[in-house]
Amino acid sequence: MLNARSVAGQVFLWQLVLVVLFAAAAGVALVLQARYTSTQEARRLSLGVAQTFARAPGTVEAMKSADPTAVLQPRAEETRKLTGVDFVVAMDPRGYRWTHPDPGLIGEHVFGLREGAAAGRPFTQDFEGSLGLAVESTVPVFDTGGERIVGFVSVGVTVKSVNAVVRHQMPLLLGSVGGALALVTGGTALVSRRLRRQTHGLDPAEMTRMYEHHDAVLHAVREGVLIVGGDGRLLLANDEARRLLALPGDAELRRVTELGLETETTELLRSGRTVTDEIHLAGDRLLALNIRPVEGHGGRRGSVATLRDTTELQALAGRAAVAGERLRLLYEAGVRIGTTLDVKRTAEELAAVAVPRFAEVVTVDLQDPVLEGDEPVGPNPEMRRTAVHGVKGPWPLFPVGELIRFLPGNPVAVSVQHGRPVMVSDLTASHDWRAQAAERGRRILDSGLHSLITVPLQARGVVLGMVNFWRVEQNAFGEEDLAFAEELAARAAVAIDNARRYTREHALAVTLQRSLLPRSVPDQSAVEVAHRYLPARAGVGGDWFDVIPLPGARVALVVGDVVGHGLHAAATMGRLRTAVRTFSSLDLSPDELIRHLDELVARVDSEGDDSEGNDSGGITGATCLYAVYDPVAGRCSLARSGHPEPALVHPDGTVEQVRVPVSPPLGLGGGMPFESAELTLPEGSQLVLFTDGLVEDRNRDIDTGLEMLRDALAGPGRTPEETCQAVLDALLPARPSDDIALVVARTRLLDPSLVADWEVPADPAAVAGIRADAARRLAEWGLEDLAFATELVISELVTNTIRYGTEPRRLRMLRDGTSLICEVADGSSTSPHLRRAADTDEGGRGLFLVAQFTQRWGTRYLARGKVIWTEQSLHSATAEPDADTAEALLDQWSDADW
Repeated sequence: MLNARSVAGQVFLWQLVLVVLFAAAAGVALVLQARYTSTQEARRLSLGVAQTFARAPGTVEAMKSADPTAVLQPRAEETRKLTGVDFVVAMDPRGYRWTHPDPGLIGEHVFGLREGAAAGRPFTQDFEGSLGLAVESTVPVFDTGGERIVGFVSVGVTVKSVNAVVRHQMPLLLGSVGGALALVTGGTALVSRRLRRQTHGLDPAEMTRMYEHHDAVLHAVREGVLIVGGDGRLLLANDEARRLLALPGDAELRRVTELGLETETTELLRSGRTVTDEIHLAGDRLLALNIRPVEGHGGRRGSVATLRDTTELQALAGRAAVAGERLRLLYEAGVRIGTTLDVKRTAEELAAVAVPRFAEVVTVDLQDPVLEGDEPVGPNPEMRRTAVHGVKGPWPLFPVGELIRFLPGNPVAVSVQHGRPVMVSDLTASHDWRAQAAERGRRILDSGLHSLITVPLQARGVVLGMVNFWRVEQNAFGEEDLAFAEELAARAAVAIDNARRYTREHALAVTLQRSLLPRSVPDQSAVEVAHRYLPARAGVGGDWFDVIPLPGARVALVVGDVVGHGLHAAATMGRLRTAVRTFSSLDLSPDELIRHLDELVARVDSEGDDSEGNDSGGITGATCLYAVYDPVAGRCSLARSGHPEPALVHPDGTVEQVRVPVSPPLGLGGGMPFESAELTLPEGSQLVLFTDGLVEDRNRDIDTGLEMLRDALAGPGRTPEETCQAVLDALLPARPSDDIALVVARTRLLDPSLVADWEVPADPAAVAGIRADAARRLAEWGLEDLAFATELVISELVTNTIRYGTEPRRLRMLRDGTSLICEVADGSSTSPHLRRAADTDEGGRGLFLVAQFTQRWGTRYLARGKVIWTEQSLHSATAEPDADTAEALLDQWSDADW
């Protein structure tokens, strides 16, 4: 209690100070303020008596009676005597007395009444009356309705009488001061105990904070708060709760069943159970209700409920849910539209993604040039129906594939012309739409389609087509739907334009590639060839192959791979194929050809970097495998640059991997020498050349692919075509990610009877004998028609090798299936050159004659020496000279010269 920091201590100290001050002031000022105090006491006394008399039962009825004096005068006198006042006067509203201690003054007018009567409220005044100086309190008396004044009651106490009372009470007053000190001490002790129990030991600062919090909850918090007692009575409701629930002003301490709330809300508040964000209806509001049971001090139970107005939040949440759904749909559209780079498939994906969440039916119409990969010239109301997708059953719309020409007033034509979306909320009211096809329009309306949005598919300012959204069960389209449809169409238009451009580029690449790849395998007798080329799903690539006939009945087999897809890869493949054919015409060995090809690629890459500043035109990373097969000896020579090794299938069906020295991809050799492998192939063996797309895939590594290839190749007695099909059946992926080139060549051996071989001595006289032997062999082969030209060729070539060549010298004559081949070999590396001889030259015309009487001729270099070869066609023989010309030509070589 004596602790000044506690509430009780502060109360005690203040009371003690006040009592002491009051006692001192009372003792000093009692005399000085006697009159003033007496007057104030008289005021209180007179006002209290006047109010009591005015509110006494029967006062109003007496004043409203015909003779108020008869009833009120006895009561007034009785009251005056009981209370000790000097007079009790009742008067009418105009100021005429009904009662007075002096009966002679009854009925007289009271002139001082108007000062307070005009206000219609109690008032007290000092005045000098018939009984002397008095304090008078006047109280108006209202009728039972409380609106009309029926009279006044005026009670007065003379100051002389009050002073007498004061003098009699002075001892009591002084004694009371002393007793007050004792009462203050005891009362403070009791107050301290009760305050500590009521405030749970809180200090004043904490109580202040609690009050501020309480005040904020009541008046400032924008969430309704209700405190309900265990007996179901409302103990507290803040301003927000009163507003939300429309509670009456005297709602506190009333039962919740008497507040006029909804039945479910009332039962929930009475139950006291725990509730979290339960939605309840209150008038036109949706309230989120939270209830938590509480147990107060002393075991009193109750519950606290909070209310939150979610009406606008619910509406906002609905709009947000729609917006969120639209955003999700746009995201799905970005993922699902344009997955294949196919124009028709992209249009179908657009139609499918909007059904059923945005529309029940979607149709897509595209201009014909777009479907072919071309760019439309301008807006055209004539379009082809490309996709139709709906939620159920067939719809009476134009079918897929039909060419539609929309009339000028049709919403589609209007949208195409102006390049903006058009919305028809009610199809039944659109005469322009129905004019397109009246009967079809009627069936469309009968099917339930009632609302339409048509949006142009525009990319880079060009209208590619139209997308039409139709609704059946959903509400008619609105402005928000129009904006969403335009956004969806804009995204789809980009995908369709990408697919269109890809279609165009793909067509160009396919055309280019088909023009660069072999259209057919050339006729040759060295090998039986079957081949396959399969482009990847991503488009045309750079894999390629070739079969090149070589002199001496030989054949070159080539397989290559260029990294990438598209026009660049196809063009690069064409450049490499052309280079290989050019180098093969020089009759280079495989390792020399690969070396030249590597240098070419490195030079092209270097020139591309210098001129363009990038490697966009480079071909680094390409690979190649080059093999040359000689059917006379059954020998095969191979070289590769970064390419997988070929497989060899023996006649008995066993498979082996041909070991070819590895080299870097083309352009990365860095001047390093290339090595080749040479092996003898039994007749009927199958040499299998392929690109890595056959054995390597994103779902399997190359080792697994090679093992699968060996399994697929194993087995005897298959033709190259059957081998190709077996390999593809076993290894071809469902969706190839890379091109596949496959070549299967079954070897043949040239019949020894079709080969004639002679050694050429250094004696020129031997030419005649060699020529005669050659003529006899031609006769055995049934080629007498070629005898003259062949003798002429042999004479020139053999004479040249005797004169200018070195040992060893040999002549070989081969009869291939389509040609006759003559080869003269010697140990010299000097090659003859064709030239035009002057009229005065004695020689220099031999090779010119050889070129005239053969289909083609050339020089092939060996590891030591060279071979000069000629080729004559068996089916289109060179024109034979007449007899005189023949004799003249042969006379150039006398027997002495041979």
